[in-house]
Amino acid sequence: MATFPDAAAIAAMDAQDPLRRFRDHFVLNEGEVYLDGNSLGVAPRAAYAELDLAARQEWGGDQIRSWNKAGWFDLPLALGHRIGRLIGAAPGQTIVADTTSINIYKALHAAIGLRPGRTTILAEAGSFPTDLYMAQGVVSTIPGAVLKLEGVDGPSIEQLLDDNVAVVLLNHVNYRTGLLHDMAAMTAKIHAAGALVVWDLCHTAGALEVTLDAARADFAVGCSYKYLNGGPGAPAFIYVAERHLPHARQPLSGWWGHARPFAFETGYEGAEGIRRFQCGTQPILSLRAMKASLDLWDEVDMAELRTKSLALTDLFIQLVEGRCTGLGLTLDTPRTHPLRGSQIALRHENAYAVMQALIERGVIGDFRAPDTLRFGFTPLYIGFADVARAVAVLEDILRTETWKEARFAVRGAVT
Repeated sequence: MATFPDAAAIAAMDAQDPLRRFRDHFVLNEGEVYLDGNSLGVAPRAAYAELDLAARQEWGGDQIRSWNKAGWFDLPLALGHRIGRLIGAAPGQTIVADTTSINIYKALHAAIGLRPGRTTILAEAGSFPTDLYMAQGVVSTIPGAVLKLEGVDGPSIEQLLDDNVAVVLLNHVNYRTGLLHDMAAMTAKIHAAGALVVWDLCHTAGALEVTLDAARADFAVGCSYKYLNGGPGAPAFIYVAERHLPHARQPLSGWWGHARPFAFETGYEGAEGIRRFQCGTQPILSLRAMKASLDLWDEVDMAELRTKSLALTDLFIQLVEGRCTGLGLTLDTPRTHPLRGSQIALRHENAYAVMQALIERGVIGDFRAPDTLRFGFTPLYIGFADVARAVAVLEDILRTETWKEARFAVRGAVT
């Protein structure tokens, strides 16, 4: 008979957690276990005060003077430096701007421009869809360019690499399964073929250690509203390796990326360095909400974060497989630590209804078509007792077949 950590053992795990102190800095609904930080992170308590200050005093009081007085103009670069620490990037290579989709478009165009004569983009068929949509958009603007997909045009990225490949677009962590790529190893293989790589860090930044500089990555993009808790629709970020900055050019030549935006010149001249990868005026209120979260992240040890993430997901797998055997669940996330991000995917033929039943009971995860239950573990505010409670509720819903109630089959616009 399987044995599991009892309540006392789980309480001891929480008591020994070096990141436990961060939990009180977030707004968590009483009675809920929030396991959807891989889709939208919860609000840092300090964000409310930050937004109030930005709206009332800076926008309301100082008005347009705040571009200089409150440092609005330099905020994208200042926040980019702080995100850079979390993704293994030295200062001056990361800027907060626009959306992930827009930044993918910029990065792919810039990478192709650095590899003249090469016209192929490689990506994974299992990428988050916006990555593929943007890659398709890039290809449509470049005569002779083609997009090839791992899983469609060949069995692996390695086997698709040839002397016509300009750039490879890879998700560091797969959004559906949680599979983690070896960034350094994949980057080395891509470079050996003469191509560049763009890493999508949407399910990595704030979830585990990332080493962009050490891995010799070329470009990276990511969002800030998931594990980084920047707020719904918070601006994304883009990283360009320092060695590429003198020559990389992005196609969206908006005035915020101009060398002298307030000279109001009719011709475009890109700014020096990473500032060139901005486009239009940036959303200051959203940036200020993000700042509140990054104030916390400045204190986080990323090695401790990764250790706790693996411990949380290990416990979840152990409890699910022990308590929910024979109830229709299949693990779709790697067990091996080097291959796992900070989420767990379980497959069930009625996954949507099961997730809706979980949400009604206060266990918040999400569903990904056609049959995936997805649970994200944000180490800053998720504890081991939360994991135990979530599995207990999941087991009860499956055993009692509560999910079969008709209301749980009704689908909303967002799943």
